[in-house]
Amino acid sequence: MIKSFEIDGLKLNVKSFKVPNAFNSLVYKCIRPSKAKRSFQYASRLIDCGISTPFPIAYIENTTAFGLKTSYYISQHIDYDFEFRELIHKPQFPERNIILKQFAAFTFKLHENNINFLDHSPGNTLITKDDSDYKFYLIDLNRMRFETMTFDKRMHNFRRLWLSKTMIKVIAEAYAKLYNKSYKETHDLMLKHSRAFQLKINSKKLRRSGRKMRFSK
Repeated sequence: MIKSFEIDGLKLNVKSFKVPNAFNSLVYKCIRPSKAKRSFQYASRLIDCGISTPFPIAYIENTTAFGLKTSYYISQHIDYDFEFRELIHKPQFPERNIILKQFAAFTFKLHENNINFLDHSPGNTLITKDDSDYKFYLIDLNRMRFETMTFDKRMHNFRRLWLSKTMIKVIAEAYAKLYNKSYKETHDLMLKHSRAFQLKINSKKLRRSGRKMRFSK
């Protein structure tokens, strides 16, 4: 859940995370950083790498002797123009191909900084427009890996974006030029990972739908 507040003219977003179960509560207190803490740390690291994200302000953790209970991540509010998901649902979106090419360069910069954003999905990139340039802001940051990004990992990282065949062609062409790979290699591997992910999700939806139909009888 996210709520917005304004303090002394500064608009802030406060994200509250679900109370973890008993096991995870203890893990987050003693072993692994909480989602709130990771969000703050990862945002700071992104900014150090020149990757845009809403500016991190603070994180809050409320604990007891038994572990973490509630936690919050506070960041500066961004007045964005649209989310990446609009490019998926609106094929005639103005300057769509220009945005996709610039998004490819943005993701390439992520990968060059050895950042594997595990939630690289349509709702987690906010976009603002400045003349003919677009700026991309990552949100929902608590799931990342900082690791060497091989070619396969780079193409695999696009899979959650639900790209159409047309979008894949545009992004693959732009990314291939930046990475000095052939268009065919880039396109084919990106398409392979994207289609495998979409098939997996659609299969899960069908199975859930089937169970609901059986229960309804």
